Amino acid sequence: MIISKQKSDSIGAIASTLCLIHCAATPLLFIVQAGASACCSTTAPGWWKFIDYFFLIISFFAIKRSTETTTNNWMKPSLWFSWLLLFVVIINEKIALLSIPESAIYIPAIALIILHTYNRKYCQCKTDKCCTHEK
Repeated sequence: MIISKQKSDSIGAIASTLCLIHCAATPLLFIVQAGASACCSTTAPGWWKFIDYFFLIISFFAIKRSTETTTNNWMKPSLWFSWLLLFVVIINEKIALLSIPESAIYIPAIALIILHTYNRKYCQCKTDKCCTHEK
């Protein structure tokens, strides 16, 4: 059972890292694409645009499981706040409701990586009866 508890933080940290790489790679891919073929469209492929939602879904379930198994009381709101911030930035990027810089996405992504890594190392239940949701 403890192995599955640690997996949620590993999956969350990996998904957040891949999200961060995806966010950093997008501008570079546009530059390469524009330089390689000036005649073609400079928009990203459809699957590249929807990968943001994939990362949101994976991170949602990783956070859900991690918050069920953490022993640290401040970890639960920190993980959810970071995910909510990531969600808002990604949705805002799609609908352009607020003027938020593109680099703002790095803050919640890095926060999720750090929080999942910290939670995996220091805040795991040793038994099934120590988790914050049971207190």
